[in-house]
Amino acid sequence: MKVGRNDPCPCGSGLKYKKCCLAKETQDNKDPGTQYAQRYKIQLKNEADILGIRKAGHLVLDTFAQIIDIIRPGIKTDDINTIVHEFTIKNGARPAPLNYRGFPKSVCVSVNEVVCHGIPGPRVLEEGDIVNVDITSVLDGYYADANQTFFVGTPGPQAVKIVGVAKECLKRGISMVQPGNTIGDIGWAIQTYAEKERCSVVRDFVGHGVGFDFHEAPQVPHFGQRGQGIRLIPGMVFTIEPMINLGNHNLKILDDNWTAVTKDKSLSAQFEQTILVTQSGYESLTPYDLS
Repeated sequence: MKVGRNDPCPCGSGLKYKKCCLAKETQDNKDPGTQYAQRYKIQLKNEADILGIRKAGHLVLDTFAQIIDIIRPGIKTDDINTIVHEFTIKNGARPAPLNYRGFPKSVCVSVNEVVCHGIPGPRVLEEGDIVNVDITSVLDGYYADANQTFFVGTPGPQAVKIVGVAKECLKRGISMVQPGNTIGDIGWAIQTYAEKERCSVVRDFVGHGVGFDFHEAPQVPHFGQRGQGIRLIPGMVFTIEPMINLGNHNLKILDDNWTAVTKDKSLSAQFEQTILVTQSGYESLTPYDLS
């Protein structure tokens, strides 16, 4: 006997067929890419896309190699910007931050108490500083995003601690990436470790989908509960980029409308990679050593 769309559902739920089993059957027949696009606005990446993002990721790492040796006391944060900008352009790409929503430079350079979005300029790096450099390159239309925090000269014990905790937080977040796990698992792993070390996780900024654009769905918080949030499936590409403070997680935005600093002026450190969910786990598309 044929069941009409507006008839009671045969399963006995009391709902109309179109609102119950028909809706489920229709959803089950959709491929995962269609489901995630409609439900979460997440764009899964195919093999060609992944290759493009991986190439952009290699350029990001090559760009880091250009600046590592110049990070020392006495250089200006704008010196880092100049090198990143010129190297990116020379390699046929463009720096994603430049003119993004009015951001005036090609890279974010965040020193000590600056959590993120530091604007390169005349600030001179000093002995014992920590400096985060956040590079996003667009190559052949594909985006890849990564950042690292570096010591300037010889670090003090607080600098060593916060950089070490931030690096370990990224490692633990990445380790949770595999099909069937959730975004909440990533945040849970990061938050649990950071707070065990008596540090805090910034809430105001999160990881994000990336590849076709600078910022895509989904958002990837670096705090949360295990088993909560969107389930991970192959083809998802997103950043994990925990910002970890030595003090509390509260921050404020300076008058330039970009620079975020810790309210208590404590040190803040961050590490970030662009991560692909594979059939069996993950691949970093911007891989660098986290040991």
